[in-house]
Amino acid sequence: MGLLIKTMQKRSIKLNGLIGLLQKTGHNSLQILASVGRGAMFIMSLLPALPYSFWRFDLLVKQIYVAGVLSLPIILTAGLFVGMVMSLQGYNVLVDYNSEEAVGSMTALSLLRELGPVISALLFAGRAGSALTAEIGLMRSTEQISALEMMAIDPLKHIYAPRFSAGLITLPLLTLLFIALGIIGGYMVAVGWLGVDEGAFWSQMNSHVDWREDVVNGIIKSVAFAILISMIALFQGFNAIPTSEGVSNATTKTVVHSSLGVLGLDFVLTAVMF
Repeated sequence: MGLLIKTMQKRSIKLNGLIGLLQKTGHNSLQILASVGRGAMFIMSLLPALPYSFWRFDLLVKQIYVAGVLSLPIILTAGLFVGMVMSLQGYNVLVDYNSEEAVGSMTALSLLRELGPVISALLFAGRAGSALTAEIGLMRSTEQISALEMMAIDPLKHIYAPRFSAGLITLPLLTLLFIALGIIGGYMVAVGWLGVDEGAFWSQMNSHVDWREDVVNGIIKSVAFAILISMIALFQGFNAIPTSEGVSNATTKTVVHSSLGVLGLDFVLTAVMF
């Protein structure tokens, strides 16, 4: 009898654990669905307000400065060193096949197709995206957005739309600068240090890089990443709990979700384009 009771108790404990796991899974799934629904509603309400950001050009220029110009140092520095590393590593591989002249085309194609758009987007999410979420979250915690609504000023037009448009404009430009500095860095290492022929470096690059397949597709990637990062940053700031801990959590979520979203979207776009 005692053995039967112990067996029933063990089964009851296992059943309760399974029920608890199912409840936790269901709760988390509902939270994710609710967050997706709020994000979709936010995006649908933001889209009609986007043209207004170009009417208030002063607000747009200010946000371009905050998101783009202030991100230039990290973008340019990272682009230069990434290009130098790519050239150095590529040379060490290609020299075994007597194809070291192709280091220019390899560096350019790597930067245009993948490294330029992806690394620029990750840096942009870490620097500008997190700052954007923290700024909007602070506005919510200090009730600045509520004050605008009380004065019959639409926050979507005056706060969210200019910041989204600025992100959409600045990230593709930053990506092009990243790629340009990367190619210059690769040239400095390959030609100035490793002794690759200068004419071969540029001619190989010119013959293998295609405008539509490489340059245009890289720009399309950067535009898609800009939309994704700007939406996530704005939504996390909009949805942040108006406390110091809530703003901190929203900023962390922006960086994490944007980084994972960029990597996942990059795979999808690469599969479609190439």
